[in-house]
Amino acid sequence: MDKEITKVIFRMFGDGQVIALFPEIATDKVGYYCQSYMHNGQHGPASPGLVNSTKPTKQEDYQHLFDELKTIGYNLKVVKKFTQSMQVTRKAMYN
Repeated sequence: MDKEITKVIFRMFGDGQVIALFPEIATDKVGYYCQSYMHNGQHGPASPGLVNSTKPTKQEDYQHLFDELKTIGYNLKVVKKFTQSMQVTRKAMYN
């Protein structure tokens, strides 16, 4: 398991699929897009604006995805929203 704690935001699409957003992990050189993870497709880039087209989740909604992420080595801390400091951390990854 990773010793470093990774912040994660779980959100749900209208069709019930849950996505994990990693607000402090950049997937592009300017730090706009963050890393995401879903059962189908696994890791990929996501816009932080995705929170505007998804809804918050309850633990029972995201627990299966949380458990899957733990089995691949993540040490997770669930947070509810993107913050300015997370954006600064994400943008600093490549600077």
